[in-house]
Amino acid sequence: MSHVPVLMGEVLHALSPADNETYIDGTFGAGGYTTQILKAADCRVIGLDRDPNVEAHVAKVQGEFGKRFTFVQTEFSKLDQVTGGALVDGVVLDIGVSSMQLDQDVRGFSFMRDGPLDMRMAGEDPGAGPSAMDAVKHLSRNDLQQIFKVYGEERRARRCADFIVRAREEAPIETTIALANILANALGSGGKRHPATKVFQALRIFVNDELGELVRALLAAEKIIKPGGRLVVVSFHSLEDRIVKAFLRRRSGEVRGGSRHLPPHSASVGANENAPSFKLTKRSGVTSTQEELDANPRARSARLRFGVRTDAPAWPTREDGEDNDVLLRAPSLDDLRKLAS
Repeated sequence: MSHVPVLMGEVLHALSPADNETYIDGTFGAGGYTTQILKAADCRVIGLDRDPNVEAHVAKVQGEFGKRFTFVQTEFSKLDQVTGGALVDGVVLDIGVSSMQLDQDVRGFSFMRDGPLDMRMAGEDPGAGPSAMDAVKHLSRNDLQQIFKVYGEERRARRCADFIVRAREEAPIETTIALANILANALGSGGKRHPATKVFQALRIFVNDELGELVRALLAAEKIIKPGGRLVVVSFHSLEDRIVKAFLRRRSGEVRGGSRHLPPHSASVGANENAPSFKLTKRSGVTSTQEELDANPRARSARLRFGVRTDAPAWPTREDGEDNDVLLRAPSLDDLRKLAS
């Protein structure tokens, strides 16, 4: 199945591409958003993706649009580092795993296709970090339970962790089907969704540090978008959507005080002293139409939120740009690396 970008019309409406402007597509993937943005106006797009398997799509877009398109292989959390200090007119992010990743057996994202239990978006190079197989092999029962509960919102997280720990004592869990079968035994096979759905989602989010990446990308976008420019985010997970919603409402001045989803402000700058850095023209999220859902079932959980950058400076954060609350106290990748070493 080819990758079909969701909420395409809504993304273009929110981004409002115009001639001679520059946009960042922070989640290039198969180039769906980038292509439509470049067709909508005589503009320039900088595409980012940490997945090394997008070369063919990059070549296709470059062949069609030439110098109007530039690609950088990097995480979208580093989008403020790819323009040489220049500001941009908009940033679009499509958060989560793409159809082309789900459809590749060797990537290990899908419980419907047998392959290595990998799930790393950055591929298998030495710098890509631990895989889902490493997590399942090395993390404690309590750590697995917490990951499944927080990232997967799996009600029976403890039972899933128990079955995995017992199974790995018998034999290594190295493939997607092996893990899916364990989870089917743990949870049963009833219901509309496969019993492995939430655990696979949780492992993918954990292995790729997706919530931390998202927060860092939002902070980077705030720094690099021109006044009047747009930040457009499509998310597929309730935690992701809550983070985007909290960020935009906080930065627009609609919410005062701290948020567990966002980095805290510098102690020297009071929350009420920061002028709104974004303006919200639409407070609620935008969801797919029934027509799109009928054509693309993977759009069922998609939600779009966007904000318009004001001329106020970006809000100050901790020097390291990190916040443990963003990861909701789940085990970090550093924890996993120590366990796997």
